Amino acid sequence: MTANASVDRASAALRVERLTKVYADGTRALDEFGLRIPSGCFFGLLGPNGAGKTTLIGAVAGLVRAPAGRILVFGHDAVIDVASRLLVGVAPQDVHLDRFLSARELLAYHGRYFGLPKLEATQRADELLDVFDLTAKAKTNPHRLSGGMRRRLLIARALVHRPRLLILDEPTAGVDLELRYELWRYLRRLHGEQGLTVLLTTPDLEEAETLCERVAFIRAGRIAAEGTPAELTERFAASRLEDAYVQAMHT
Repeated sequence: MTANASVDRASAALRVERLTKVYADGTRALDEFGLRIPSGCFFGLLGPNGAGKTTLIGAVAGLVRAPAGRILVFGHDAVIDVASRLLVGVAPQDVHLDRFLSARELLAYHGRYFGLPKLEATQRADELLDVFDLTAKAKTNPHRLSGGMRRRLLIARALVHRPRLLILDEPTAGVDLELRYELWRYLRRLHGEQGLTVLLTTPDLEEAETLCERVAFIRAGRIAAEGTPAELTERFAASRLEDAYVQAMHT
């Protein structure tokens, strides 16, 4: 490996190299998959159901078994280096929040799980409740919150331990138009003010075009095309990102 290649591997927020994942039933979820997300980038990964998005997220987060040396998070091997887990925060598509803890207790508990001292975890919980306009609901259990508040709490939970890479798996799935725009506002704020690297998976082409600096189309476990929204529309001679996506999925 050259010196320049070593620097590139370390500086990327996420680098996936020739990752193949085949499940026990023979399903090939990822096929020699490769991806590089620059540090500080708001990156969108778009593809149909079954394209490999969830498998990729699970592998990066250490929830899906992957071979060593294939996934690097800020230069740390996601498979063998525990430090990589502290650099990643994941907000899954399905909202699963402990109904027996208050919003504040839930965030503080998550911080403690990731090694924050008790006082710091509580302070961090209060900070995020404020950021996501949830302070008034600090003592409320998640199942008593509105759908929009639960979504915000889910993202806040992913941020408690101050990850450098935030992964959002279809964060606006099933929400109404008003809530979608509200979540967009929070995500822009997080990215713009903190320089957080964000990996967003979404079936919403408008969402990707609005939020993402770079976008990759994934099909059958491989990247079909990648670039800025403007580059992709130009490459496929399309007027919208949606048209470019349709072409990429059928070529």
